[in-house]
Amino acid sequence: MADMIRLALPKGRMQDGVFRLLGDAGVQVRLGRRNYRPTVSLPGVETKILKPHNIVEMLHAGTRDVGFAGADWVAEKGVELTELLDTEMDPVRLVAAAPVDLLVDGALPKQHLVVASEYVNLTQAWIQRQGLDARFVRSYGATEVFPPEDADCIVDNTATGATLVANQLQIVDELMRSSTRMYAHPKTLDDPSRRDRIEHLAMLIRSVLEARRRVMLEVNVPADRLDALIAVLPCMREPTVAKLAGDAGFAVKSAVLRKVLPTLIPEIKACGGMDLVVSELAQIVP
Repeated sequence: MADMIRLALPKGRMQDGVFRLLGDAGVQVRLGRRNYRPTVSLPGVETKILKPHNIVEMLHAGTRDVGFAGADWVAEKGVELTELLDTEMDPVRLVAAAPVDLLVDGALPKQHLVVASEYVNLTQAWIQRQGLDARFVRSYGATEVFPPEDADCIVDNTATGATLVANQLQIVDELMRSSTRMYAHPKTLDDPSRRDRIEHLAMLIRSVLEARRRVMLEVNVPADRLDALIAVLPCMREPTVAKLAGDAGFAVKSAVLRKVLPTLIPEIKACGGMDLVVSELAQIVP
């Protein structure tokens, strides 16, 4: 099919999160004997599993139309891709770190340094920006074990910083922040039919991401307190309001951000809200 889209799914630590995200969007990924070529329950989608940095390269080359990869590897490869959405999954910081004993007042000493990293381009650009007298060494994983014998400083991604601390390393700079994002080859979007398929997939995924941020809040309120309640109740557009049986007041329903619940619930109670129910959402399509 000329309008078929070629989807790249990530191998490794990103895979479980992306597969779960697709599943929550109603898109089933079926792994057969040829596990690198799964099938998905969307018409017109051909799928392949690749390592995230290879997904970036294949999207740039145009052999894949759409795929999931980390923003750090897109920046490292220096390629022009269209970011469709940020899943906010797998958040990491790309940082420079060095042994605590090497640092002078928390900063790198002014001496010749050896800097190790998997990120060749981003690290060399950072060395130049910092004006460091440094030699770059390419690593192929486990970069944190290079200091102090094989490198003075490293550039690596970190989620919590725990691995750095375990290796007696201290962060001296942050180069960027990254997460798993959905990218497309720019020219693919010039084809109306394939663009429609890609935008449909992005809409399904976005609906799950939005639902994960929100909960459905339902509350009963006396008629004379309705306006006060609505004044403090956040919602996507307008809350749903329905009369309770026997003119006992109103039932109010709204999808609210999960993170505001700790402060919102006391406000609702203060406005006369009763019988609060908070429930999970599966998908939200504006």
